[in-house]
Amino acid sequence: MSYRPMALVRNGLTALKPPPRLVDWSIFGIVMFEAVSGVASFTLATPRGWPVFWAHRIAGLALIGLLCFKLARVRYRLIQSEQWQASTLLSILTITAAVGALTTGIAWVFGLDVRLYYWTLLSVHVGFGLVLVPLMVWHLTTRFRLPSRRDFDRRRTTLRYTALLLGGAVTYWGQERANRILDTHGADRRFTGSQPRHGHGNQGFPVTSWVADDPDPVDRSDWTLTVRGDVETPLEYAYVTLEHGNEAEALLDCTSGWYTVQRWRGIRVGDLLDAAEVRDEARFVRFVSVTGYRWSLPIEEARQALLATHVGDEPLSHGHGAPMRLVAPGRRGFQWVKWIDRVDVRRRGDPAQWLVTLLSGFD
Repeated sequence: MSYRPMALVRNGLTALKPPPRLVDWSIFGIVMFEAVSGVASFTLATPRGWPVFWAHRIAGLALIGLLCFKLARVRYRLIQSEQWQASTLLSILTITAAVGALTTGIAWVFGLDVRLYYWTLLSVHVGFGLVLVPLMVWHLTTRFRLPSRRDFDRRRTTLRYTALLLGGAVTYWGQERANRILDTHGADRRFTGSQPRHGHGNQGFPVTSWVADDPDPVDRSDWTLTVRGDVETPLEYAYVTLEHGNEAEALLDCTSGWYTVQRWRGIRVGDLLDAAEVRDEARFVRFVSVTGYRWSLPIEEARQALLATHVGDEPLSHGHGAPMRLVAPGRRGFQWVKWIDRVDVRRRGDPAQWLVTLLSGFD
């Protein structure tokens, strides 16, 4: 009696499995989609961006099925060392990166919070993904074979990939449901995947730096803030003239996988722009760190932002961006520039800021 159900399962899996070349290219396509959607998710901090995160997670779970089909096909070449070729090591590295990205992502969704030095498990997940992309491209070049027309059957292909994606969606829904029932740490995540950090002031949330952005402490007595660019009156402020100002509560959602709600105090960017008499042609405001790190906001959005000198009732610590950091509600943490010493009013955006985020801080 037990044979028939198992036979039905095997037959179902056989019918679901796409042709080998289609499996390979499907894996490649999903990995590229995961890379693009993962990078895009770094810039999304408001709930309207939830479809990108859901698509990323569902595609990742669908990838598990495709990898199972792939491994079932090549397992003998990996297990039997006499069949190893020069490309076998590359295959093993690619599989390791894929499994690492999937397992760390799933563990993070369940709320597992393991820190490896400065990195959270979500950061490790991102690292595996970044390594997987070039490995995948390299692996594909060693076995480059386009699918043939025989590999495509419109009806079967549609059913197969619909089943894979629905399976990923149902699995993700089940995982979210399990989090709520078991009351795991994963149940408290935002739609971005970030877990909460409770507490107030400098000790209420972790100190993180983007790539190598980690300057020596800035002496407040020597520091000045410069406002320049497309303004009628360039300005320069000492710290003591800025530390008493406006307050705002804002949520900081860091791409390393945590979020916190804090009360910030400082000066509204709109007040600075009004004092500097911004010209009509100005469209962007760029915030520049002492390290050269920078980020720009459209001028109307920038007006609502805060340049904070305090968090809670405390002056910002060095690790959190003292003497001054940007507080930009609706933006991810890496866009909340730390250690600001200059505000540039500009007519154009700054595409090079993406490159600078990777290079700033390196001597």
